[in-house]
Amino acid sequence: MWTPEEKTDMNPADTGREHLVTRAFVSLADTLVDEYDIIDLLDRLVRYSVEMLAADAAGIVITDARGDLRAVASSSEDAQLMELLQLQSNEGPCLDCVRSGTPVSVIDLAVPAAARRWPAFTAAVADSAAFRSVHALPLRLRGQAIGALNLFHRQPGPLPAVDLSLGQALADVATIGILSERAVRHGEVLNEQLQSALNSRVIIEQAKGVLTQKGNLSMDAAFDRLRSFARNRNMRLSEVARQVVEADLADDVVATRVVAPRTPRPPRGT
Repeated sequence: MWTPEEKTDMNPADTGREHLVTRAFVSLADTLVDEYDIIDLLDRLVRYSVEMLAADAAGIVITDARGDLRAVASSSEDAQLMELLQLQSNEGPCLDCVRSGTPVSVIDLAVPAAARRWPAFTAAVADSAAFRSVHALPLRLRGQAIGALNLFHRQPGPLPAVDLSLGQALADVATIGILSERAVRHGEVLNEQLQSALNSRVIIEQAKGVLTQKGNLSMDAAFDRLRSFARNRNMRLSEVARQVVEADLADDVVATRVVAPRTPRPPRGT
């Protein structure tokens, strides 16, 4: 990944992130072996994006069978809201990224140029005051974008070139996950894979709503319990969600103890 000369010049924070990058890609690759849960893969990817790219939040949107964009993964409710605001107003950096197939970076959503380009979206963002900068990276399939990985920051500013390159690599992993080798080998069409992910997201959102009512939880906390329950029992996230909605699993999921994943953190620079 790094030349010997570059490695000599690195500070501990650089080598710490290299360790995290290696662990992240090994973890993501493991999820692609044999059967895998596409929603869990995309969820891991946005969370690694937040850790490795110093983003405050991240999300993924993909196109459905009709060509409409849908939000399928987000690291927080604020990130999901940002994606939904763009989808509802039919404008924004993420949509432009998918339409053009190229990265779109907005270092400050509060400047007049952004308001002229996306008037409805920037007005909605001003009301929410959640994030000030957005960097959208395409999920590319042979020159065509099937979605976007979106990085959100609460403060205005650019994203370093090395972070943009790493973010694009993570976006490419998302594309590989969606277009799994098994789907290609059996001649399944792209839309079936995308629609499966979208259908899973619907039932997961319903389950989060049930858990918030049952356990008096926030939406983020409900999702943490849902994910932990699934991983502890080696179950698909979407299947646990379905049992929460359709069966009597909600109380067990609410009682699940959430343990934060043990991932290395880059040492503080001096």
